[in-house]
Amino acid sequence: MRKIYLSVFSILLIILPSLIGAVEYTVGDGDILDIKVYENDDLTTTVRVSANDTIRVPLIGEVDVANLTVSEVASRIEKLLADGYLVNPQVDVFVKEYRSKKVIILGQVNRPGLYELQGKTTLLEFLSKAGGLTTDAGSIVTIKRKIPEENETDNIIIDLNRLVKDGDTTLNVTIRDGDSVYISKADVYYVSGEVNKPGYYKLEKEITIIKAITTAGGFTKIASKGKVKVNRVVDGEQKVLENVKMDMPVLADDVIIVPESFF
Repeated sequence: MRKIYLSVFSILLIILPSLIGAVEYTVGDGDILDIKVYENDDLTTTVRVSANDTIRVPLIGEVDVANLTVSEVASRIEKLLADGYLVNPQVDVFVKEYRSKKVIILGQVNRPGLYELQGKTTLLEFLSKAGGLTTDAGSIVTIKRKIPEENETDNIIIDLNRLVKDGDTTLNVTIRDGDSVYISKADVYYVSGEVNKPGYYKLEKEITIIKAITTAGGFTKIASKGKVKVNRVVDGEQKVLENVKMDMPVLADDVIIVPESFF
């Protein structure tokens, strides 16, 4: 199952960028831009966006680029050059180095930390950049996003099962500057006693006692199949459920105990 999951994950990383429309990059503090003016090589330059969101361009001096996309920066320079400097100027702007957009990712990824975004980056691309998910990763991604105009923080909840396994590409959201991404740890249950592969396992949806035991390799030859117990926390207290039914749902942190038969 894990191999299938990773295969689908890898395929989505390849095809999703072509399925989702491009969103232009907005330049910001620290970005380095290459500016080329057609048939005016002397005006070609490389500039860094300053802390107050301006750049210095030959002939026209300081240019405000706050909240402008790359193409909008080119258009603004064209208009300024056309105002008494050049006839019908044609300007191309390219981002040489991305420095302004930063995102932090924590939780169950292999390389958590602070990252610089390089152009439009989707959630799956960002997870790949962070080394992918750990073996203990759950299915829930929480993105905390600041909304400056409302002075609030929005929590975006993404179900990775729907995104990766079901192929719901609407959940492959674009990561933005200032986002904080957290990958949850998976809920688990434990199986001990007379099973072939005792240990802990990820809790999937609609897991029953018999399915959990099957996942743990099934009963051993000396298992007492009719006397399976479950240690479960109920209202903050540890309870022991005796002789449970095989179709009973498993909950997070359940400990399923299969005793030995003495007959």
